[in-house]
Amino acid sequence: MSAGHAHSHAPADHNAAFAIGIGLNVAFVAVEAWVGWKIDSLALLADAGHNLSDVFGLVLAWGGALAGRLRPDARHTYGWKRAGILAAFANALLLLVAMGSLAWEAVQRLQSPQPIAGATIMAVAGIGIVVNAATALLFMRGRERDLNIRGAFMHMAADALVSAGVVVAGGLALVFGWGWIDPVTSLVIAAIIVAGTWSLFRQSLHLLFDGVPEGVDLHAVQALLEAQPGVAGVHDLHVWAMGTAQTALTAHLVMPDGQADDAFLQRATEQLHERFEIEHVTLQVVRVPFTRPCSPKAGGAPDERHEPGAGGRAGHHAHQVADRP
Repeated sequence: MSAGHAHSHAPADHNAAFAIGIGLNVAFVAVEAWVGWKIDSLALLADAGHNLSDVFGLVLAWGGALAGRLRPDARHTYGWKRAGILAAFANALLLLVAMGSLAWEAVQRLQSPQPIAGATIMAVAGIGIVVNAATALLFMRGRERDLNIRGAFMHMAADALVSAGVVVAGGLALVFGWGWIDPVTSLVIAAIIVAGTWSLFRQSLHLLFDGVPEGVDLHAVQALLEAQPGVAGVHDLHVWAMGTAQTALTAHLVMPDGQADDAFLQRATEQLHERFEIEHVTLQVVRVPFTRPCSPKAGGAPDERHEPGAGGRAGHHAHQVADRP
């Protein structure tokens, strides 16, 4: 009956935040790595290595954000929005690998603890707190709705906490002369980062396999559609992430009377956006279901096959596609 597109939503522009964050962290990594090498501090070298991985992470996140803004074309009809999900996944994987290497080196160092320069470690790590906290603040805006931006924010906020831990380790070494505090702090750092990164890893992997985004209750979505006037059933319901900040839905609405005008489709689309922030909605209306649906029922079991009735395939079809800000 009707079809339409309206692309009025655009992801927030974080180009300046990425550029500033990368510049600050590259400079700090160079200073921290040089000082750590000069005084043979594993905690500083570990933190520098982690900050370097965050530089790569910021580059990945920036690349994902830029790719996600590319316009759709004949070969990529959704554009490159999923690049942000891939960047978030690569970011999390990079952190997990880096922390595994850090933990291994810390265990080796525990077997032969060495004295460290506590005052120097405290001074350098103190600078790290400022740099990392300032970078995290750059990504405060947009982190709630964009997984890619959330990943950048989490990394930099975690780094600020890690640098604070290094300051504490340096102070303990300075006061008590504990050589073992350096590798132990490194292990604690690794554990904290792995714990904070696991959620990002799990969620990005889930979205890569077209999982239903967090915050969207599939059964509630089905109930909302089934409650629309004239709808006798819903099948082939699919909800997935087009990118790190946009959710899509497709569904077949069984309407024996075939009454689905533009007002009906607009109302259903607006309700899906208001309740679940689903921005790209495609609804197909049929009088008689004739395809094998692959979406789950409310109880979790797959729907049974629907065969055409006496009316055959002569159904009424309506498509509505709407992107909302």
